[in-house]
Amino acid sequence: MASIAEYYAGKSVLITGATGFMGKVLVEKLLRSCPEVKALYILVRPKAGQSMQQRVSDMMKCKLFDRVREDNPDFHQKIIPISSELMQPGLAISPEDVEKLTACINIVFHCAATIRFDEPLKHALQLNVIATQQLLSLAQQMHHLEAFIHISTAYANCNRKHIDEVIYPPPVEPKKLIESLEWMDDGIVRDITPRLIGDRPNTYTYTKALAEYVVQQEQDKLNIGIVRPSIVGASWQEPFPGWIDNFNGPSGVFIAAGKGILRTMRANNDAVADLIPVDVVINLTLAAGWYTAVHRPKTALVYNCTTGGINPFHWGEIEYHVMSTFKRNPLEQAFRRPNANITSNYLINQYWILVSHKFPALIYDLFLRLSGQKPQMMRIFNRLHKAIGLLEYFSNQDWEWNSENMSMLMIWKSHQYIHCDINCHQPPSRKRCSHLFCTYYFPLKVANYICNKKPFV
Repeated sequence: MASIAEYYAGKSVLITGATGFMGKVLVEKLLRSCPEVKALYILVRPKAGQSMQQRVSDMMKCKLFDRVREDNPDFHQKIIPISSELMQPGLAISPEDVEKLTACINIVFHCAATIRFDEPLKHALQLNVIATQQLLSLAQQMHHLEAFIHISTAYANCNRKHIDEVIYPPPVEPKKLIESLEWMDDGIVRDITPRLIGDRPNTYTYTKALAEYVVQQEQDKLNIGIVRPSIVGASWQEPFPGWIDNFNGPSGVFIAAGKGILRTMRANNDAVADLIPVDVVINLTLAAGWYTAVHRPKTALVYNCTTGGINPFHWGEIEYHVMSTFKRNPLEQAFRRPNANITSNYLINQYWILVSHKFPALIYDLFLRLSGQKPQMMRIFNRLHKAIGLLEYFSNQDWEWNSENMSMLMIWKSHQYIHCDINCHQPPSRKRCSHLFCTYYFPLKVANYICNKKPFV
């Protein structure tokens, strides 16, 4: 049987979300570990005044591709951008490009999604559900398609405490919801959103659950796999430890703590912080694509790509290790000496927000005004509080994920080029903290450059 790297040789791959965090790592991994891959077609839209070609060119200049660039300076020739817009009918792909894709694509990796927790429901539905429907319709026209891999989230069913590797019934029939919201203006949709999403915390998890159901409906027509990563962080090993291109989620929170901006955060010290390195997710995704194409399961297989059940790390441990690291390796131009604490008590957290966040911010902004500078700290703290507030649901409780399918992929020892093991092969004393440091030490060292270029968000 062909290894995973051998399987991708000569294949044409379509990737959505290729300019995003996970998408870039997927592109790099395919080019580096599967050098005989024929072509990578990536859906790209113009953004922020940049053309499609400019965005792709900027992506390929990224440090992430340094290893690929050393091995093959002409690697860019395998990357073929396709103009697309997920918010438009038919994904705004031209008839010529549709013909090209349907004639040659072998594997589809659907990574594109809005990951904003506070995305308006209509917008989240369009990007996470309707765009997925349209991509599935395109996939059904592909003459040589062997696998369709959908990237979901481990929190799509966060309203359950135990989550198996199955697709659960949706909270509502997606088609009926889409039809119902079409005639409503944005104000009405905003008002009814809390009732619609029910016991889920945000529109992101809600629409990702709907998208899974949409994908499942096509399992009789396509070979489908669904990968559910938990909280995706910086790389563990590949292409080098600690690579990350954004400071969303916990990464930004840790840097705010290192800068002395964040002093308090509401979280359960004993709750598992299910952080997963991006390279582990991508390696599992490639393995899922190989398994889906070669073994052709009768039903869509779901892979819960999580660490909590195998190598658990708790929020209290994170507080200790992050603060210890910053005190030994302080960041330059910090706002204050790092000293962040975690509490699960709402009132205590609000007290420390007032005393350690808002009051110092007001004093500092007053100083800036008196010195003729533009005040900024209160604005930074307001944005920080908003970001942390969106994370509180996930940092104050535990989930138990079944990961049998993920473990099944990890036992294919012959596929050494696609390493999926999330259990560090180190002594127990080092294993528990290796994930955290491998994932976050590097971005903390470069935080000075990034945070000095723009305020924390």
